[in-house]
Amino acid sequence: MCGIVGFVDGKIADKKPVLNSMMEAIRHRGPNSAGTLQDKNVAIGFRRLSIIDVNNGMQPIYNEDKTKAVVFNGEIYNYVELREELKSLGHVFNTSTDTEVLVHGFEEWGIDELLKQIRGMFVFIIYDFESGEITGARDFFGIKPLYYYNHNGTFLFASEIKAFLRHPNFEKEFNERSLKPFLTFQYSATDETFFKNVYRIPEGHYFTFKNGQLKIVKYWDMKFSEENLSLEDAVDQIDQAMHDSVKKHSVSDVPVGSLLSSGVDSSYVTAIFKPQHTYSIDFDTNTYEEGSAASALASKLGLENTRGIVTREEAIKSIPLIQYHMDEPEANPSCVPLYFLTKLASKDVTVILSGEGADELFAGYANYGYHSHSKAVRILGENLKKLPKGIRYNLARGLKHVPNFQGRLHLYESTAKAEEFFIGQARVFNETEAKQILKSEYQDSESVSEIVMKSYQKVSQSEDEVKKMQYLDLHQFMTKDILLKADRMSMANSTELRVPFLDTEMAEIAAKIPTKHLLNSKDSKYALRVAAERNLPKEWAKREKLGFPVPIRDWIKTDDVYLEFRKLFSTDFAEKFFDRSLIIKMLDDCHEGKNDDRRKVWTIYIFLIWYKVFFIDGGKKPDVDPQVLLQA
Repeated sequence: MCGIVGFVDGKIADKKPVLNSMMEAIRHRGPNSAGTLQDKNVAIGFRRLSIIDVNNGMQPIYNEDKTKAVVFNGEIYNYVELREELKSLGHVFNTSTDTEVLVHGFEEWGIDELLKQIRGMFVFIIYDFESGEITGARDFFGIKPLYYYNHNGTFLFASEIKAFLRHPNFEKEFNERSLKPFLTFQYSATDETFFKNVYRIPEGHYFTFKNGQLKIVKYWDMKFSEENLSLEDAVDQIDQAMHDSVKKHSVSDVPVGSLLSSGVDSSYVTAIFKPQHTYSIDFDTNTYEEGSAASALASKLGLENTRGIVTREEAIKSIPLIQYHMDEPEANPSCVPLYFLTKLASKDVTVILSGEGADELFAGYANYGYHSHSKAVRILGENLKKLPKGIRYNLARGLKHVPNFQGRLHLYESTAKAEEFFIGQARVFNETEAKQILKSEYQDSESVSEIVMKSYQKVSQSEDEVKKMQYLDLHQFMTKDILLKADRMSMANSTELRVPFLDTEMAEIAAKIPTKHLLNSKDSKYALRVAAERNLPKEWAKREKLGFPVPIRDWIKTDDVYLEFRKLFSTDFAEKFFDRSLIIKMLDDCHEGKNDDRRKVWTIYIFLIWYKVFFIDGGKKPDVDPQVLLQA
């Protein structure tokens, strides 16, 4: 895994010190070596974490006549086959890296065809010395990040926003329109980031930049095309694709391990891979506990499991550092255990496999319609989904307004349009609540419905409401939350996290599986669980999804954490954004057990920590070193 920075700026005479400073800001992404390219107004820098062809893979890598160069972050899993094909076409390779297939493939096929050929996770930048054109691409799902800033004659791009802060012509400004949506979604939900004029290149897109003109093009998207697959065929295809994907994702010239929770996704990956090292994490509380189940599975599979315990003190101490690495405020509590989990793994391995993406591809979230109700309610909901669309929608309107009864929400969500109730996997504050605590100047932003409709409009003709919800989560929650924190927390500890579920061939299979085989009265993610059972003990294949449980409520009830939160909520800069009296009362009541607003309190706290790091303290890396305790 690596880090990329670059800029086009004719106002800087000596580019080297600026480039070196930007590279240093993301040194954690690639501590092994660095490389640069400079030509006219263009400067590109690279930090390398050596994975493939460790001794000979220094970047940039050039084509034969050095008219084109590439820097690359990620892995191309079919690079061996592509290299042989390109060799047969006359291309000469100087390394055994997957990086080199990109520059020769670009030269041979052009960007559109190259992106059809490759299979992997990636961000790459190709520079053409003859035309001066820069071409960059981000992978299909957005596993690897890429940002840009194109303002006042300065064009910047990088793997992480913090690199922009080192450029003298970057104007650091807080984006006021980002805060209100964040309070609902828990992550940076809009196209523009929390830094004004800084945008992310969307997943499945590439860009070209030439003569001051930026062009962004979509090259791939998830297309659900439900086929009449039997459950047996769906299970066969899932399991075959998983074995193939895990095999490709485990190729490395450095040690590889896997993250292991009690859930089916990471367990399935681990059972197929059978690495020497597996890792799990817990907190020093009895409220939530996953590590013993992970250890038990590792023992059944004959694998070593290293279990870490995180104390409350270490967890809270880590928050400023975590938000520094995230670049934007990220209130998903699972950032904390993931940071410590990758820190734990980094002691032994450089590459780790994980289970992200399975819930979005195979309908694993309870919000898709599998709630903890009686089986009779679930069967009724499943049958209601088979009604004609008009009848379903009319029934939903009635269910929405009748007095509440057991199972009403499940039946409503089984019949209503996804657009009417589903905004993704997080809803911390509703918009009315957000407005109540925000100062007026931060209330002018895109509404929640405006944000999610950008995705819904692309699948508006779908008859399947579950597929519509999956599509939204793929483009909102997964890429802007789940995958972003996976990249940032692993890279914070200089480890490469790979996600075998997020493979284009796996996605093609998932896209055609009938919803009835994914979400039904028996379970969520049903076909995947049946496939997993071929490789796992039944109790693991059927385990209920927990995510990464984090004891926020327990922490806030302790005096030390409460007082730290209250001190932050009472600052002058907190008053700049919020009605300070309201957020302090919310915190006080949560501490005293008068409300259960832990997620709301946590979301406000995370934003204030992030703002302090980047705008009060100037974006400097916090000087803390959180430790994880090993549990024998």
